[in-house]
Amino acid sequence: MNEIIIVKPEKCVGCNACVRNCPAPEANITKVLDDGRFVTTVNPERCITCGECVRTCNHGARDFIDDTEKCISDLANKKMIILVAPAIKSVFPDRWKGILDWFRKKDCIIYDVSLGADICTWAHLRAIENKKVGNIITQPCAAIVKYIEIYQPRLLRNLSPIHSPIACAVTYIKKYMKKSEPIAVLSPCIAKKTEFIETGLVDYNITFQKLNEYFEKNNISIPTNAVHDYQYPFDDQQGQVGAVYPRPGGLRDNLWLHNPDINITTSEGVHKVYPELDMYANMSESKHPEVFDVLSCEFGCNVGPASGTSQTVFDVMATMREVEKEAKKRRKTTGIFRYGEDKLFKRFDDMLDIADFMRNYKPMNPSPIPTSKQLDAVFESMGKHTEADRNYDCHACGYRSCREMAIAICKGLNTPENCIVHAKSVLLARHSELAEQHEKLAEITNECLELSDRLKHDIKQIIDNMNTIGESTSKTSQKAGQVNSLLNNVVAFCNANDSMDTETVQQMVTILQTTIKAFSVLDDNVNATNKSSNIINNSISEINRLIDEINRTLHQSEN
Repeated sequence: MNEIIIVKPEKCVGCNACVRNCPAPEANITKVLDDGRFVTTVNPERCITCGECVRTCNHGARDFIDDTEKCISDLANKKMIILVAPAIKSVFPDRWKGILDWFRKKDCIIYDVSLGADICTWAHLRAIENKKVGNIITQPCAAIVKYIEIYQPRLLRNLSPIHSPIACAVTYIKKYMKKSEPIAVLSPCIAKKTEFIETGLVDYNITFQKLNEYFEKNNISIPTNAVHDYQYPFDDQQGQVGAVYPRPGGLRDNLWLHNPDINITTSEGVHKVYPELDMYANMSESKHPEVFDVLSCEFGCNVGPASGTSQTVFDVMATMREVEKEAKKRRKTTGIFRYGEDKLFKRFDDMLDIADFMRNYKPMNPSPIPTSKQLDAVFESMGKHTEADRNYDCHACGYRSCREMAIAICKGLNTPENCIVHAKSVLLARHSELAEQHEKLAEITNECLELSDRLKHDIKQIIDNMNTIGESTSKTSQKAGQVNSLLNNVVAFCNANDSMDTETVQQMVTILQTTIKAFSVLDDNVNATNKSSNIINNSISEINRLIDEINRTLHQSEN
């Protein structure tokens, strides 16, 4: 499947709105980027291209691709058929004719999808009358078809085999009008591209929104309608009541116009129709209505995700009502008061083969269902250890239940970190861990401060003793000089006196006493110096011990 819904990761904020509003359970893949951001991308193989995510994304992260640019570029070299959906009248109420005139000036052939819708109604009526179908689900909506093919393939036996209005119109153009030009469809639908790819009937899907953006970007001015009516000179017959197909219950109203006794139930809107299709799949056939008329868009195709309309639902429905009135005036019957045989349908009976308007479908293999053991492992990774945790169902992840989220994680479509309960439990655990670390760090800080004070004391003591050593060394050096001088005097005295008398001896004693006193002072200074050195050595040892203790304390804080 080609990528149709696209994502701009730089604009994705991980709000899960796309997941929350998407009816396709496997269409989105949420991942955590290296920078910690959550980004949800599209799984094109499981996306039904309903466009609901584009409609609901408030951040511009979702967009879609169509064929507008390529088609208009090709117009320069190709003659084309432009097939226009009737919703153009409600989307561009004042400019729709001018838009068709713009294409006509490009030498395009213009046809009305409403005629294909009339063929679609006729084919359904004949199939029901001739019991060629049982209880059916209608399929004009391509998103519905894709959902059933991917997620409810067992409903393919109920999905109407009649082509959509567009495909009926294309079949009519190619087979019965013998036209071979490339065909481009103007529509409000993103999902129609998937139908065109599967059937191979249409070459270009031009959405109203992208077409209008093209006009604005290229400064193309489209004139407003000169006359406010709902007729246009198409290159073949304009459709009739099939023009109301874009509104909710449009197909139903067409069937009831011809056979009011058919049992028909309708459903519209992504939050309603898809759960009801799942419900339908689990019901017994006896409870199914003859026709289940379904549309993905709540207010029909008129406000489809690629319509780009600024019209309110009331404006749209008012336009559809006027379209219906005008179409019924053009409708012809063989009876009185329009209750006889429809002349257009009589023409179809004479001209068309219903077998030409039948379609085949392509079911996809469903994804394997995770086992209970696999889900248990995922729940554990999400921090959901109890039944209460596993049924929290807060919907913040975008899924309807914790179980659906766990299944998505099992299938690789999401991550446990995207669970708000998991995130809260992780935050609480980290908060508790940080609180403990903070308390431990405070204790270590106090210990380090105490050790720091003791270091300061020992360093001061070392500095004081260094000063003492300095002073002692200076005094010792001075006294040593004096002793040396005295000893020299003793030697000189002895050399000068060959004999000793009483006076000489007394002089000798005085000199020796002075020398001994000098030696005593010198010895005291040396002892003081030794004592200071011992204190310094002890202080250095204590500092080394304190540094080791600080290192051990800091190492504990790291652990």
